[in-house]
Amino acid sequence: MIYQRSSALFSEAKKYIPGGVNSPVRAFKAVGGDPIFVKEAKGAYLYDEDGNKLIDYISSWGPLILGHAHEPVLNAVIEKAKKGTSFGMPTEIETELAKLAVSMVPNIDKIRFVNSGTEACMSAVRLARGYTGKDKIIKFAGCYHGHSDSFLIQAGSGAVTFGSPNSPGVTQGTAKDTLLANYNDLEGVKALVAANKGELAAIIIEPVAGNMGCIVPTKAFMEGLRKLCTNENILLIFDEVMTGFRLAKGGAQEALGIKADILCFGKVIGGGLPVGAFAAKEKIMNHLAPDGPVYQAGTLSGNPLAMSAGLAMLTELNNKPGVFQSLADKTEYLHKGLDKVLSKKGLAYQINRFGSMISVHFTEGPVADFASSAKGNNDLFKKYFHGMLHKGIYLPPSAFESYFLNDALSYNDLDETIEALETLNF
Repeated sequence: MIYQRSSALFSEAKKYIPGGVNSPVRAFKAVGGDPIFVKEAKGAYLYDEDGNKLIDYISSWGPLILGHAHEPVLNAVIEKAKKGTSFGMPTEIETELAKLAVSMVPNIDKIRFVNSGTEACMSAVRLARGYTGKDKIIKFAGCYHGHSDSFLIQAGSGAVTFGSPNSPGVTQGTAKDTLLANYNDLEGVKALVAANKGELAAIIIEPVAGNMGCIVPTKAFMEGLRKLCTNENILLIFDEVMTGFRLAKGGAQEALGIKADILCFGKVIGGGLPVGAFAAKEKIMNHLAPDGPVYQAGTLSGNPLAMSAGLAMLTELNNKPGVFQSLADKTEYLHKGLDKVLSKKGLAYQINRFGSMISVHFTEGPVADFASSAKGNNDLFKKYFHGMLHKGIYLPPSAFESYFLNDALSYNDLDETIEALETLNF
């Protein structure tokens, strides 16, 4: 495939935009080469500026669960735009989306819309601190909760891609209140809690991690976290920016059978537009301004275009509950196909999967946390990524990212992907 126009556009972008991109992982630093510039997309396919057609396995990093330019979502946005794009005032559609989300997700009474997953997680932690009157939080190495200062402590994803998980610009004062644990290590969490008795407001976690590849929690780990938080009066925050409305209608809570105290959403809830949200039981959410003392605000929060996209997407998912099984079946099919091909190539590899999230790790042994994920052979991953890209398959351009399947993918697309891998020479 030829990418001359993409390369030219990247050169031009670098003159005016830091690194030529507005989110670091897009720059291809982890895999080398120049990023692909997209012109348009439909269903399961991307069409780049050089006229290449690519089978898409990132789905805009998760939200396009039904595929690109899905008609009901597209039409809802178009019709809403005709009536105005932003008011900074309440609109009925905000309540409609809130009511639908609350009806779909277990264990929440109220929801507050924001503009991104970063905002949702940042606000959730502030709410937890305000509600409990405590300052410290625990996060997990490799989990990424956005670029708020509190979270850029071994952050995974983009931060790890560049080898600088502790970002300059984050003060020591902020960092001291963020304690770091290892994913799937309950005993380590218990030790941190014991060492900081009565000081912890919250434990925040990606219930199924997607920023060190797809990492699946053990049942004992998640049940142990829930019990520990309950016993120690610590709020358990699920960052469901990736998993919410993707793994099940009720998100990871439903899929794992674990109830969190505060939930963070993004991605799918916006149907592809910039939306985030955080939600909890009424007794917690009533601590938010204007009802309570914990301040959070945003001029574009509840933007009518974003709300219309989110309402259309969630309505589709609510009315078609079979889509989650369809996605899981397709992901399992892809898993089996990749596994069959890779097993013949004599490579060290692991494939992790949960629902419609999946990742390939070129390493020996199970991948259950950040340390084991970081052992992956990045040189081999680069060859894999570019080899698949040359065959028209667009994978995440980082070994630390999950794939996100969309339901527009056909079994022919999956077969084409598996066959592309078969032709690669490592």
